[in-house]
Amino acid sequence: MKCALAGALACASHVVLIPLDVVKVNMQYDPKRFQTLTQSLSLIVREYGWGTSGLWKGANALIASFGKQGVVKFGMYEFLKDTFMNYFGRKFSMVYTGMIWLLSASIAETYADIALCPCEMLKVKIQTSPPGSFPTDFWPALMRFYKERHENGFPFGSIGAVWSRQIPYTMAKFFVFERTVQMFYTYVFTMPKDTYSKETQLLVTCLSGFLTGLVAAAVSHVPDSLFSLKAKSENVAKPYSNLIREYGLWRLATSGLVIRMIIVGFLTAIQWWTYDTTKTLLGLPTTSTLFKAESDSSA
Repeated sequence: MKCALAGALACASHVVLIPLDVVKVNMQYDPKRFQTLTQSLSLIVREYGWGTSGLWKGANALIASFGKQGVVKFGMYEFLKDTFMNYFGRKFSMVYTGMIWLLSASIAETYADIALCPCEMLKVKIQTSPPGSFPTDFWPALMRFYKERHENGFPFGSIGAVWSRQIPYTMAKFFVFERTVQMFYTYVFTMPKDTYSKETQLLVTCLSGFLTGLVAAAVSHVPDSLFSLKAKSENVAKPYSNLIREYGLWRLATSGLVIRMIIVGFLTAIQWWTYDTTKTLLGLPTTSTLFKAESDSSA
């Protein structure tokens, strides 16, 4: 329960980077019009403004979607990781730790995306709609999106795209983070982890989170681009294979990639820092899987 609460706060922290998220989504949605970071930022501010109709479009939908996702993702990941390690035992877990991380992350994200998908679809629709064509406030937008569900596929019409984006992202997010933390405590901070201050442990969390975000963004960018393109009314009924042929794999893999790596790098650092800070405030240790002679792991 404590991990689920920490996960909700961690994922909801995504809201601090909403302006960059709006820019990234529009660069993927209409790359001919939104070409570079500075040009897209200037264009959005000029045409839409700074508020919830402009750079902060979709903030409420984002909090709703990622908050629910965080409860399931982090809570289930921690539960499954501990369950698998206890079931298989210390020797097996030491050899196949990475497999346990990946398996736990993939299962947790599969269920978490069911909570994420409806409001994530709504967020992208809000962020990519021209001024005046779609509500920007959460409840009016939700009601309108629900009424048009036969055209837009709400609430789970994009679940395939969400899974294809989020499952690889989350597998990378947990695997790379856990491995990076292990490396920090093996090669940099070589004393037992609990001898270091909470501030030092949270610094390790933050640095590991940023490096993790760069990798996670790269491995999940093509499905993220496809998800944004699905928000176009003319693309709703198109199979993903058609979109890949139409836009080209290279364009899908590179359009908005740099800005997304910046977003996800800082976002993942913020998320992990928020998650571990909340855990420490609730009396739990920071996240790590460190095998010692006297215990199987600490998490």
